[in-house]
Amino acid sequence: MTDTPSATRPHPRPRLLTSRASRASRASRASRASRASRRGSSRPAALLSTAGASALYIGALLGPSLLLLPGLAARAAGPASLVAWLGLLALSGLIAAVFCGLGTRLGSSGGVAGYTAAGLGARAGRAAGWCFLAGVVAGAPVVCLIGGSYAAAAVGADGGAAVRAGLVLLAVVLAVRLLGVRTGAGLQLVLVSALVGLVLFAVIGAAPAARAAHWTPFLPHGWTGVARAAPPLMFAFVGWEAAASLTTRLRDPRRQLRRVVLIAFAVTSLLCLGLAAATVAVLGPGAGGSVPLADLMRAAIGDRGPLLAAGAALVLTLAATNTYLTGAAALLDALLPSGAAAGRRGALAVPAATALIGVPLFALVGWGVLTTAQLVAVPTALFLTVYLTCTASAVRVLTGAPRLAAAVSCPAVLALLLGTGLPVLAAAAVALTAAATDRTGDRSAFERSAAAREGSPAGGV
Repeated sequence: MTDTPSATRPHPRPRLLTSRASRASRASRASRASRASRRGSSRPAALLSTAGASALYIGALLGPSLLLLPGLAARAAGPASLVAWLGLLALSGLIAAVFCGLGTRLGSSGGVAGYTAAGLGARAGRAAGWCFLAGVVAGAPVVCLIGGSYAAAAVGADGGAAVRAGLVLLAVVLAVRLLGVRTGAGLQLVLVSALVGLVLFAVIGAAPAARAAHWTPFLPHGWTGVARAAPPLMFAFVGWEAAASLTTRLRDPRRQLRRVVLIAFAVTSLLCLGLAAATVAVLGPGAGGSVPLADLMRAAIGDRGPLLAAGAALVLTLAATNTYLTGAAALLDALLPSGAAAGRRGALAVPAATALIGVPLFALVGWGVLTTAQLVAVPTALFLTVYLTCTASAVRVLTGAPRLAAAVSCPAVLALLLGTGLPVLAAAAVALTAAATDRTGDRSAFERSAAAREGSPAGGV
């Protein structure tokens, strides 16, 4: 009788081993399923070195806007446009420190939506995510117009031809996006390297044509001209939020991210200042044109210069626009509730929204109702809204020097946002509509949007 219970009682050790094995098996399956859902059937992204991450970060910061903005700034402020560039570079450095701190502390969770929600709540996070998405969609026509302007300048055509060329570029970009073509990180790095080389070649090659007389009068439109030049220039500094996707691909984010941000800031600062200074010193009264790089290339190598600049602008426009629209499609899928069509909605909705916004904007530019500077102000206001929410959130969640940088940059970003004029109303409408929308499951949405950040240039789409 005494042996019967011991014979029937299960042994504890096998149960423990079985339980552990079962949990390990379930965890392994869940991990594999999670990786598969994030990456599909492809291999996980390779870890980045500091040099490789710096190159991707520079690619996120530099784009076709660099081919336009020096001319717009010179038109608004003359030689004093360099004051606006210097001031915004200082602000850009502060914003870089803020996103470096956010990326180090919060990682990639939710991208700009997650960064904002961490300090200001889920409603503000939704507002930031939708403003970023709207900025990408509204910015695509601007980028195509830049490429069209360079194509028209290469053949000596007028502004109407630039608008038509921009429309063709936009149609090509949307067709490529609908076909699902994605540009690889390697191609992106090649294009960024080509842009850097082209800018350096133009600045150095055109240097003999610089004239000291072109720097006077230094303030042709007073300090109000400098104030008018500043807001559009912020379009050149969008990209610091790429830290969200980079943190998942660095071997040691806490140590590497600071170095990557410092390298990217140094390189982009030198390029922006070099191109802005050369535009004023070489082109003088003609510095306010819409194709300053083409004009510098003409001064450097003659009539073949605009053709070379146009070719580079067209390729860069197609690649950059496709990259950002790919990221926008992924972000839209992350922001919308899960459903049967999840993963496919963004691929159709983003091109459709871009066409619905872009075609009327092009028509207004062609009719002379809108100028290029006004068109740039629309996505600039949306991106500045994102930076405003992120810096405000950083004041609450960060400590030390990054918090101080956020406290200084937040009111500066607000002042620039208000300086964009009427487009601030469009940004406010997007933000308030998104914040007022009743949503459940915001935490999971922000976690899904971390994967969507793979669609950013720094993510290597």
